[in-house]
Amino acid sequence: MIELADQIQSRLKDQKIEVARDEIEARLKMLIEDYKVPQGEARRSVLNYFLKEHGVSPAARAISEKVKIAEISQPGRWVDLEVKVLDLWEPGSEAIAQTGLIGDGTGAVKFVKWAKAGLSELEVGKSYRLRKVVTDEFQGRFSVKLNRTSVVEELAQEVEASGGVRLVEDAKIAEIEEPGRWINLRAKVVQLWDSNSDAISQVGLIGDETGSMKFVKWAKAELLELAEGKSYLLKNVVTDEFQGRFSIKLNRTSEVEELEEDVEVGSQAAEFAGALVDIQKGSGLIKRCPVCKRSLAKGICGEHGKVEGTYDLRIKAVLDDGRRVQDILINRETTEELTGLSLEEAKQMAMEALDHEVVRGLMEGKLIGRYFSVTGPRVDRYILVETIVAASPVTAADVDELLRQAEVV
Repeated sequence: MIELADQIQSRLKDQKIEVARDEIEARLKMLIEDYKVPQGEARRSVLNYFLKEHGVSPAARAISEKVKIAEISQPGRWVDLEVKVLDLWEPGSEAIAQTGLIGDGTGAVKFVKWAKAGLSELEVGKSYRLRKVVTDEFQGRFSVKLNRTSVVEELAQEVEASGGVRLVEDAKIAEIEEPGRWINLRAKVVQLWDSNSDAISQVGLIGDETGSMKFVKWAKAELLELAEGKSYLLKNVVTDEFQGRFSIKLNRTSEVEELEEDVEVGSQAAEFAGALVDIQKGSGLIKRCPVCKRSLAKGICGEHGKVEGTYDLRIKAVLDDGRRVQDILINRETTEELTGLSLEEAKQMAMEALDHEVVRGLMEGKLIGRYFSVTGPRVDRYILVETIVAASPVTAADVDELLRQAEVV
């Protein structure tokens, strides 16, 4: 009982609450000896009683226990940890202030510090006492969350931590089969896309001889700008996965080195045939940033601000085969062949009409309702069109033949 009373008194002092020792012992004795309450439950009950008496909020009354990382075995548990920050990652949401990896002598675990918590910044390599953090679990992996009730205290003495050595391997795109793997990759930038987030500096498609894959370069990484058609050694990048599709992320720990040799990109072609039912906004005559090749919005590049853009032609379209739809992206060369409209002619049309949208209107008139068969690599929801040929539409005779075959079966 003496040890329990010491623990309770220590917790109360953390909240700047002074309670006489005999009062604590009296309530413990009543619960344990008179009412046969288990010691752990008695400790929680007495602590909560005095916290409530002194007006401490329920959230702040969460009882946490000092544990080692290896002892985390269930979600929803309030714990205190003494850890070293092994790594910091780029948060995937504005609601998250920091996320990364922390460790002690028993192991390592992911942490998330919520932005609304208003806690001090953690730094890689430094050691901290993290109090009142809550354990969480997702797909069998544990993590800890730091919220408004949590406390961060920097430690003068370094915590010896395991899990601090990150295994980084050279890899090919076709070998990427799991998220959270740190790799070095030699790849060529096939295409850059428009970013829909200020947190993302560049996003696009990279490839090597084994295939192609999406990449994301976080803005806070402050890395070298990648250019379409150039090859790079991407060091210390991490694999990611969403809905069964893999990608890589470049963050503050990554490095980018331009290569003199050209990396050959292998093709992982997908095929789709159907009616072209929509030409989306952002098609036709556009302007791109001369540095990063992003399309401009009212002359503004999300990365480089107001720039003198260079003209380009492209088509973002939707094919429908009657069962499903497929988004496709068509580059300038293929767009010119498909529409019979050159970039110079498109610029002249737009200048005479004082409206770039006239070019998209012409494309809609030429292409909407026609049937096409396309091939090219599939990335996210798009097929990046390498070949496109006109296909014959489905006729009533085709439908009758299909029905006849079905009846025979």
